[in-house]
Amino acid sequence: MTHHRKLDLWLQLGGHADGCSDLLKVALSEAREESGFNVFNVLSPDIFDLGIHRIPKYNNTPAHFHYDVRFILESPQGTENIIVSDESHDVAWVHKDNVINKNPEESMARMLKKMSVNFSL
Repeated sequence: MTHHRKLDLWLQLGGHADGCSDLLKVALSEAREESGFNVFNVLSPDIFDLGIHRIPKYNNTPAHFHYDVRFILESPQGTENIIVSDESHDVAWVHKDNVINKNPEESMARMLKKMSVNFSL
């Protein structure tokens, strides 16, 4: 998970598509950029989850809705060093049992439930 600098929340890795229609490609690119990892296995090319969040006003950016199009990626823990980008306070492996302690939002609980059903966690 990444501790997002602007939102001050622990979130899954991700970012903005900036007009790119290949959202899986965007997810892989953002995961690499935010973690420093180069190797990810795509567990499914299908969209795994869609989260819709209201983002509060920040500096000159007005409040708006943010759409998280989520995919399931896997990277072996311990094979590469984590790199924290300028967009984050921290990036860390978080055990599935501790995710809700880091971020109690309903969408995070929904993702965990879906992962345990679909991927035998």
